[in-house]
Amino acid sequence: MTRVKKQFDLNGKVAIITGASKGIGESIARGLAEFGAKVIVSSRKQDAVDAVAESFKKDGLEATGIACHVGDKAQLQNLVEKTVATYGGVDILINNAATNPVFGPLSQVDDEVFDKIMNVNVKACFTLANLCYPIMKSRGGGSIINIASVEGQKPSMGLGLYSVSKAALIMLTKSQGKEWGHDGIRSNTICPGLIQTKFSSALWKNEAILNQVEKHLPSGRMAQPDEMAGLALFLASDAASYCTGGVYTADGGHMIAG
Repeated sequence: MTRVKKQFDLNGKVAIITGASKGIGESIARGLAEFGAKVIVSSRKQDAVDAVAESFKKDGLEATGIACHVGDKAQLQNLVEKTVATYGGVDILINNAATNPVFGPLSQVDDEVFDKIMNVNVKACFTLANLCYPIMKSRGGGSIINIASVEGQKPSMGLGLYSVSKAALIMLTKSQGKEWGHDGIRSNTICPGLIQTKFSSALWKNEAILNQVEKHLPSGRMAQPDEMAGLALFLASDAASYCTGGVYTADGGHMIAG
């Protein structure tokens, strides 16, 4: 194996990916597994994660499904404990699970919705990373990748609270990178633009909104989930050994568009 190619080799690494039963999370999980990682496919429903894990295994990949609702701390603890029991540790954490139950102005968001969004999109990422931190430290380091959004950098109408949560996740990433770098633990964030997933279907299934978005983008189109996997692979691997606290945008040019 050539020197540069070897940097992307994840053999012997263990990765947890939340929100991995579909969309971006599933694509990232498959990408890491294809490069040798043992992946924990996690989402709320056991049958859903089992189905994804089985599909990976049929392709000769190493995967195990562990159900977890990230808004429940006890389930987060169980996720980490079962991962260690199954594969012996944690080297890579992909915080991908997120929620956005509201589309509308900030003035109409009630406390219950606020708490739900912040609990899943920010607190869960904070808690799960803290649970993995001592394990990664004991193994000589690790990589945390928090999946944020361009909405955390440039808010859109109707997505205000979601934008707040993703902006907080970006700063959490920077803080993790700053505090844990001496332990060999890197933390970076990926900010996707519009990706064709079930999560974003309210946007791309609306033809008027989709046309407006695609007209606005230099790329002229929305992305597919697999287009996020390569960037996640890079950040998870030794190829990104000098990258921490970074914000990596994959948005078809949204952030540079007028």
